[in-house]
Amino acid sequence: MAQTEAIFEHSPWVEERADARASSGDRHADLMAVVHDAAPEEQLALIRAHPELAGKAAVDKTLTSASAAEQASAGLDRLTEAEFARFHALNTAYREKFGFPFIICVRLTDKAGILAAMQARLANDRETEIATAIEQIGEIVRLRLQDMNS
Repeated sequence: MAQTEAIFEHSPWVEERADARASSGDRHADLMAVVHDAAPEEQLALIRAHPELAGKAAVDKTLTSASAAEQASAGLDRLTEAEFARFHALNTAYREKFGFPFIICVRLTDKAGILAAMQARLANDRETEIATAIEQIGEIVRLRLQDMNS
């Protein structure tokens, strides 16, 4: 089960459903097909299972090991007070508008890129942000699978 949690944040149902289906030979595609086929409520639960970037879980050290390493790779474990305040303000605005945390594959960007994306994506509608969050989860999963296979 720990391996499953390393792929999808606190959402082992995705891998369990993929394992119950015939494999296409592409693990990432099989996993993401489960996510895309899931009910909207399940997709939202998957998104909500992710931690806020530089949020409470990072401060109190309750991130999964994969999330902690990913956030550290983008420098989110070394924020100035001003950067932390900016992340907190944007996280709050984003969660208030959309009802779920901002999701981005932090391994493909840096602090400045994350902050710019958070600011820009606040202008989106909820449906766009759900689709974007799922797309970003797909990127996170792709990289985690690569790590497991290397």
